[in-house]
Amino acid sequence: MAGEIPQAQPPPAVPDPEPVRHPYLVLWRWRRNPLRRPSDRLRAWISLGLVLAVLVAAPAAMFGVGDSAYRHYRGTAEHETRTREHRPAVLTHDAPRHPEPGSDEAKKTRYPVPVRYTGPDGVTTTGTTEVEPGLPADSTVLVWVDDEGRITEAPLTAEEIRSRTMGWAILAFLGVVVTGLAVHAATGLLLHRRNLAQWDAAWANTAPRWSRLP
Repeated sequence: MAGEIPQAQPPPAVPDPEPVRHPYLVLWRWRRNPLRRPSDRLRAWISLGLVLAVLVAAPAAMFGVGDSAYRHYRGTAEHETRTREHRPAVLTHDAPRHPEPGSDEAKKTRYPVPVRYTGPDGVTTTGTTEVEPGLPADSTVLVWVDDEGRITEAPLTAEEIRSRTMGWAILAFLGVVVTGLAVHAATGLLLHRRNLAQWDAAWANTAPRWSRLP
């Protein structure tokens, strides 16, 4: 209708300005300011010391543990190579058939089957080894036998040695890092409790003056 006064509209929403992060906020514990406590400075130096210690100790632990693990597994592989050998073995029973013959899963699946083989001492004995599915009885397979005539695993390969060495090296590196984080958290908690205790003591001295009646 002509002459009608339109209703008032709310002002457009103005987005809040993004907070400006001080470029030196990380170093605030070292900056001079009236709110800095001695514990803040102490915690800053402890954090710096832990960072430097972790940067030095973590690679050293990784290489040290990795080298020890590599020597250990290489010696183990050499011992296994000397004391184990491939020997033919004959299946005494048919191997189970896989539900999906010819599939990729069937190619990777192995079933434990009893076998008969001759040990290093020349005595024929029996044992169990894992074979491909569907092998009939009297089939011949190769098994690894140790110097005592027992069926065992194949000696460690170079790839297995590298994999296990890398695993121990990574564990050593992470162990040092986690230890540094735990020490940092523990010192922070202790200093925080110390600050709270100081606040309680200061308030115990100040509170009576605030609660006095005029």
